[in-house]
Amino acid sequence: MQKNMTQGVIAPSTNTKVTELLQLMAQLRDPDKGCPWDLAQDFESIAPYTLEEAYEVAEAIENKDMPSLQDELGDLLYHVIFHARLAEEQQLFSFADVVNSISNKLIRRHPHVFSSLDIDADQLEKQWETQKRQERVGSEKAGVLSSVNSKQPALNHALKIQKAASSVGFDWTEVAPVFDKLDEEIDELKQEIGLDNNQQRIEEELGDVLFSCINLSRHLRVNPDGALRKASSRFSTRFSYVEKALNGLDLSIDEATDALLEKLWLEAKEKTADGP
Repeated sequence: MQKNMTQGVIAPSTNTKVTELLQLMAQLRDPDKGCPWDLAQDFESIAPYTLEEAYEVAEAIENKDMPSLQDELGDLLYHVIFHARLAEEQQLFSFADVVNSISNKLIRRHPHVFSSLDIDADQLEKQWETQKRQERVGSEKAGVLSSVNSKQPALNHALKIQKAASSVGFDWTEVAPVFDKLDEEIDELKQEIGLDNNQQRIEEELGDVLFSCINLSRHLRVNPDGALRKASSRFSTRFSYVEKALNGLDLSIDEATDALLEKLWLEAKEKTADGP
């Protein structure tokens, strides 16, 4: 019986439940008795919902809401099953092929666990990136960034590019020069802002600033997407506080003075426990 990290073994009913889920998906896609909505879907139409479910998983984790996480993981699994069913109908691959693929990939990418290869802990990420490049093109001479998929959110794409470059030593070994680079990019942006008809250069320099911010987050071992989400959440909470305070004064935001808005914003920050 297969091992399970938390329970010791996988419950005997696990495979049965997966089989039941596959059968449910087959029923939903049955041409005669299936669900009209499910039958109308294809890979392209389902993909946005798959991304949405992945973000809802991340939100549940961020909120430390374990009951929601259980539900959201189920929703995400449903999408894996859905895509596999679509592929099976087109005789492309099956759910079993998906499972085999990830199992083999995990073994390849963890030679320090599944073979005798000895890898230092600080070299694991480099080894992982190297293996990904070899898998993507089957050659050690492949470009360093060839394994980075560009069809993903820009923030995550930038982070992946930086990690791939770092895996071959193209990186700073300390955080101080990363701060210096960010300051340099901000100065260059300020210079471009002062010029007429210069929107393209402003966009380019602002992109460099954002790229440097992501690089800084990587060196500080902070997930930039999570940090930005939390910053947005703090802003929303504080903005709501300002709105409620103004409602109590029978004022709308556009009627309030700058001084009053600043005062209320500082009050909102003081009442926020998770940082400035």
